[in-house]
Amino acid sequence: MRKTWLGLAAAGTSAAMLLTACGGGGGGGGESENEFDAATTSIVNPSDEQGGTLDFAHSDEFDSMDPGNTYYAANWDFTRLYARTLVTYSQEPGAAGLELVPDLAEDLGQVSDDGLTWTYTLKEGLTFEDGTPITSEDIKYAVARSNFAPDIINKGPTYFNQILDAGDYAGPYEDENLDNFEGIETPDERTIVFHLKDPFSEFDYLAAMPQTAPVPADADTGDQYQSAVVSSGPYKYESEWTVGQPLTLVRNTEYDPETDPLTRNRPEQINVTWKQEENDRDNRLISGDLDVDVAGLGVEAAARGEILRDEALKAQADNPLTGFKLYFAINPNVEPFDDKACREAILYGADKTAMQAAWGGAIGGDIATSMLPPGTPGYEEIDPYATPEHKGDGDAVQTALDECGMSDGFTTNISYRSDRDKEKKAAEALQQALAQYGIDAQLKGYETGTYTSEQAGSPSFVESEELGIMAYGWGADWPSGYGFLQQIMHGDSIKDAGNSNLSELDDPEVNQLLDDAAQTEDPAEREQMYGEIDALAMESATFLPYLDQKALLFRPEGLTNVHFSEAYKMYDYSSLGVAQN
Repeated sequence: MRKTWLGLAAAGTSAAMLLTACGGGGGGGGESENEFDAATTSIVNPSDEQGGTLDFAHSDEFDSMDPGNTYYAANWDFTRLYARTLVTYSQEPGAAGLELVPDLAEDLGQVSDDGLTWTYTLKEGLTFEDGTPITSEDIKYAVARSNFAPDIINKGPTYFNQILDAGDYAGPYEDENLDNFEGIETPDERTIVFHLKDPFSEFDYLAAMPQTAPVPADADTGDQYQSAVVSSGPYKYESEWTVGQPLTLVRNTEYDPETDPLTRNRPEQINVTWKQEENDRDNRLISGDLDVDVAGLGVEAAARGEILRDEALKAQADNPLTGFKLYFAINPNVEPFDDKACREAILYGADKTAMQAAWGGAIGGDIATSMLPPGTPGYEEIDPYATPEHKGDGDAVQTALDECGMSDGFTTNISYRSDRDKEKKAAEALQQALAQYGIDAQLKGYETGTYTSEQAGSPSFVESEELGIMAYGWGADWPSGYGFLQQIMHGDSIKDAGNSNLSELDDPEVNQLLDDAAQTEDPAEREQMYGEIDALAMESATFLPYLDQKALLFRPEGLTNVHFSEAYKMYDYSSLGVAQN
């Protein structure tokens, strides 16, 4: 969900090696025995064995299994098992895992001298699960449906819609003639040319998104496509899938590993179960009855204590910075937050140490004071709403309340994802901190699977339900300041559904800086812009960042080829296998 870069993307992967992202750990593909944090910098339990069943579980469910209609980082990681993209990330631990490598394409994109076209050539011999050849038109169709049909496919990012020179193209469900989609040209079955409105030097990162996974037009069923995704990867659905039911993936016999830069075909079968109670899920992980928590958020409090107290269990755990910023969005379209001073009262009233405690203390993350994650180009340490020991400042709260005409406080609502216990506790901590200043915040919980698509990510729902404050977490779509900031801060990213700009920030200066950064080749200039954007976003008082998240991830003994992916900020699901003894 999630990572210099501009001007260097066309040169290949050398740019990726310039940055060690928030998860830390440099280096590449070393191997390691079980020890604490080993998988952040090396491959734990390496094995060439194939076979067995890999079992995942989720406390809720993904927003969609359709690769073109999802925006959860864990799902982007998971979809690599059945959906290949033009470009992907290297299957390596540490900073090497940020390296872009061609997947369906023969090479990274070839950019024109004016920066307005990016061309990819597909490898020979690529097929779908039924043996039908994958063509450039299948990728063109995939991008068209995922970016130009917002009434039907609206849960993913909108970068292609914003940057492709597609005129007033209405999308494939309204206009069945794909030739009218002029933002992409397919001169032959293996060549795909993207036409841009303006230069965008980070385009290879867009090519790595699951929205470039090919979709055969005759198999597309709109928002129901997730029930029968046509595989281009090593696994396929065992049968048509019903949302909410367990999902089983089996080997795709038409998949040719010789065309793949990754090794992602180790298990014989992959199972996913949904709506698993978090503590039960953790107990099953520790006992070895479950292989992976597919959400990648780490274990809960009870298991955390058990693991950290037991040296043998601790040796099977990792505690990386995930690159995710945990924050509350404050929406100025919900009263009384149309007044900036009322928003500032929230920022000054928050007790960030209590919210950190909700995530397990220091093991859960570092207290955050701005939106840009540490380690991201352009990051500078700023704290414009500093309070003593991060615990709140009653005098500053009262001054802000007086200024916005709410001296005795006010009532608002805080939303959170109900199946995420740590997020609920953080919302409760904020509620309790604000209560002492006369701010009565009622909690409203919603399921993860619909939170972004239907509740917090629906501006009309936010206003009707008066969700003034919304819990959220965000990781970079790709490893740069633009990849982190654009979808949560640019006014053009505000959508009627599936909206990630929960603050609905539409600041002309922020918008222009983001647009300019996309075309700026000088790294120093670009980084300065990202720092300015971060400061402006904080100045808007629509963001309450409180934690740079860490996760305590657990790897059962039977799990092989385990490493933390700096690109996806969780274990690399494509590489995993299970021991055969």
